[in-house]
Amino acid sequence: MIKRFISYYKPHLRLFILDMISAVIVAVCNLFYPTIAKNIVNGFGSEDFTVDIVIMNAILLLVIYIVKAVFQYIIGYYGHIVGVRMQKDMRRDLFAKYERLPFSYFDSHKTGDLLSRLTSDLFDVSELAHHGPENVFLAVLMFVGSFIILSGIDLTLTLIMFSVVPFIILFTVLSRKKMRGAMRAARLKMSEINSTLENSITGIRETKSYVAEEYEMTRFNRVNALFAHHRSEAMFSLGFFDSIMQFLSDLLYLVVIFVGGIFLINGKIDAGEFTAFVLYISMFLNPIHRFVALFEQLQEGMSGFSRFCDILAEPEEIDEGEVDISDIKGDVVFDNVSFGYGDGDGAEHVLSSLDLKVDAGKTLALVGPSGGGKSTLCNLIPRFYNVTEGKITIDGVDTQDITLKSLRKNIGIVSQTVFLFDGTVRENIAYGAGDVSDEEIIEAAKKANIHDYIATLKNGYDTEVGERGVKLSGGQRQRIAIARVFLKNPKLLILDEATSALDNATEMQIQASLEELSRGRTVIVVAHRLSTVKGADEIVVLDKNGIVEQGTHNQLLKLDGEYKKLYDYQFREKI
Repeated sequence: MIKRFISYYKPHLRLFILDMISAVIVAVCNLFYPTIAKNIVNGFGSEDFTVDIVIMNAILLLVIYIVKAVFQYIIGYYGHIVGVRMQKDMRRDLFAKYERLPFSYFDSHKTGDLLSRLTSDLFDVSELAHHGPENVFLAVLMFVGSFIILSGIDLTLTLIMFSVVPFIILFTVLSRKKMRGAMRAARLKMSEINSTLENSITGIRETKSYVAEEYEMTRFNRVNALFAHHRSEAMFSLGFFDSIMQFLSDLLYLVVIFVGGIFLINGKIDAGEFTAFVLYISMFLNPIHRFVALFEQLQEGMSGFSRFCDILAEPEEIDEGEVDISDIKGDVVFDNVSFGYGDGDGAEHVLSSLDLKVDAGKTLALVGPSGGGKSTLCNLIPRFYNVTEGKITIDGVDTQDITLKSLRKNIGIVSQTVFLFDGTVRENIAYGAGDVSDEEIIEAAKKANIHDYIATLKNGYDTEVGERGVKLSGGQRQRIAIARVFLKNPKLLILDEATSALDNATEMQIQASLEELSRGRTVIVVAHRLSTVKGADEIVVLDKNGIVEQGTHNQLLKLDGEYKKLYDYQFREKI
């Protein structure tokens, strides 16, 4: 983990070195003040001591402070730039990792937790990246510098003064494990808060329609209280650590005042040297305080970086395919396909030894009760999930042998829940299509019967659709999704209950667009409303036991089986 953390410094090494050099200069500047004070105290009362000497020392100190201010600015600005750029690189890598994770990962992880790792976690990591090395560097320089200078004055008193350091190190090591655990627990609860917020805000319409504001407040307060509890434990550990560190720091004053005072009385040191020792305590305390700050940042930052590394260690979506497909015909074959969610004894088996064939240019409809595996079957074709047994082929090529990019480029999907991105109508239609012209976008919109509506909008194709497309109706969102597929122009089309969430009038309008979209393509339709699949070339009735019936609409009605029952139930009022 440390090796990976250090690797993020490499692209910004020049700025990091500049930051460290500036830290050296600032540390050296800090060491001058006690020495100058010692010279003034020792010179007081002598014949050579004049106002000019005081003025010269004051000017020298002013120059030192100006130099220190310049390099302190470099540390404050460029040092933070290093942290910000490292944070940007980590966020880029983490987001890229999210994009490469399999669907199954997102099935079992909360969105708020994933967002927390991208935001608050990496902010703490960037603070550690900037202040961590800088504080270590400054602390070491101040320790070494002050030790050398004070040893030149009196080695015995210096050794007594520095004898506190081993106790500080020992206390820090003993405290680290407990504090790290408390910080990690608090961070996990912060992720739960983000997840709860994300759910509550996304579902605000449901909350208001069900008058469930009090329930949401209760749920949020419970998670918030748990976070406060774990954060309080973490702050207790930090507070205890900080108070002991402060006590050890104050102990230095006691040691120097007491022992130094005895040395001064016995003539082992003079007044100026005694003054220098007292002033150097603040120089010595500065790295201790930096060390305390570093320790807190280390707990916050490394717990965040640990969670960052946990994500990077997750297995990615496997793509062992080497075949690029293009200009496919669209023959799809399911050969003895089995699939289940999860692993081991707790696996949920959905499909078992399923055999099915869809000829190029034909439409296959999947109907049946919920939980029968219809949507799962569709998700297996673009390899959102991989089959556990058997194989799926397109034009005779196993989908496992096809590269994911070329496989998914040849598949268009319109589902029940349309997801529109926060952006314009134009951006949503052109999503994933690459560099396309306005004419192509407009043509796709016309084919989806949405162009005329877009033309009535004040900003036309540049109209913002809002988060998840909330500014549009369900039918309008569905048409934009259809236009998106028209622009993609795939040979294989999957319609997963594409009209089930719409009213009857809107469904009829959308159905016309879908029929236009289906022409000349291999189409697999999942539907609960049998009226939308009556014209399919083949209909398959699927339940948890597999394929129950298959044939055309008329053939299945004549069988007087499950399909007939479903049909009679849906059309009983008309019959």
